[in-house]
Amino acid sequence: MSSQCGPILDSLNEYVRQLEGIREAVFSTMVMVNEIPAPTFKELNRAKFLVDRFSELEMLNTSIDEKGNAIGILPGRTGDNDILVTAHLDSVFDNTIDHTVTLKPNVAIGPGIGDNSLGVAVLGTLPLILRRIGLELDSNLVLLGSTRSLGKGNLEGIRFVLNNYKRPLISALCLEGIKIGRLSFSSIGMLRGELTYKIPELYDWTKFNSVGAIVDMNDMINRILEIPLPRKPKSTIVLGQMEAGTSYNTLPTKARLRFEIRSESDEIVSSLASRINYLAEEMTSKTGALVKFNKIALRKSGGTEFSHPLNNIGRNILNQLGISPRITPSTSEVTALIDKGIPALTIGLTDGENGGDLEESVFIEPISKGLAQLAGLLRAIDEECSKEH
Repeated sequence: MSSQCGPILDSLNEYVRQLEGIREAVFSTMVMVNEIPAPTFKELNRAKFLVDRFSELEMLNTSIDEKGNAIGILPGRTGDNDILVTAHLDSVFDNTIDHTVTLKPNVAIGPGIGDNSLGVAVLGTLPLILRRIGLELDSNLVLLGSTRSLGKGNLEGIRFVLNNYKRPLISALCLEGIKIGRLSFSSIGMLRGELTYKIPELYDWTKFNSVGAIVDMNDMINRILEIPLPRKPKSTIVLGQMEAGTSYNTLPTKARLRFEIRSESDEIVSSLASRINYLAEEMTSKTGALVKFNKIALRKSGGTEFSHPLNNIGRNILNQLGISPRITPSTSEVTALIDKGIPALTIGLTDGENGGDLEESVFIEPISKGLAQLAGLLRAIDEECSKEH
């Protein structure tokens, strides 16, 4: 690492101390964000809230674009370069769920609070965070609350921005609420899909092996689990959700299985998808039910090298803060940036538990280190010491 990065590392502990005083502002914003439901494709109210915050902080060009993304620009002293800081607005919880946040002395609990209300809240208070530590950047910060990230959204929001933003982005940071220590600078190949099972209205229930949707879909799951997976490159099939049946006394005629295929090899992702599609066709042939394989989202593998200067700095900052780096590939916003050749990191901002559950939680105390990490990375990128070894 370049010696000129030494002052950044030396400043981190002081950043932590100074940023303890802004945790209340961050967490109060997080509560307001979380209590605005934002399931994928229905993020508009949360985007409006974020744009209002950008306007209150006197940012430039605050707007909501055609895909519902919330955008604001924090101008730098010279404005010669642009750095993107983004957090996805959407949540896996729909608007029928109670989004109320429970606050305890060192923890906040609520559905989607770590993924990704805290990330959005930090985005909405970033000018105050930088002001608190007296950090002025030469580069412009392009702050983006991205929509349509999860599930069928397939990163549509950030892809739209990257395809239409007129100036080059020298680097990007993607903010996730949990967990601190996370560094994602590569993406694995991923196919997100679903199998739908439907028995026709005029189905002949006297046909051999006519047992209904649940039994047949359970057989499909067993067949998928029997597919051999290579140890190298690392590959897996994650069975995420199954829906079937309506009542105790009604034979189920419909079912849906949602899954992800993940691999370090795009070729293996494609091969495994073909195997599952074949199983769907085979079940249709044997049972007479309509079993269809639907592709929901597709991501390619890629990313920067472990030794890339930005990744080196990310690890050194965490080590200086006494946090063990957790190097993990991602299927989130960083993959869209990788596709555009933009050096990027996904970072976590604090610790938490029960991710994806109604009782999802984030811890309050570690956020000071998470914010110091973010400030150190922005300063490093701005000073271009990330280009030095």
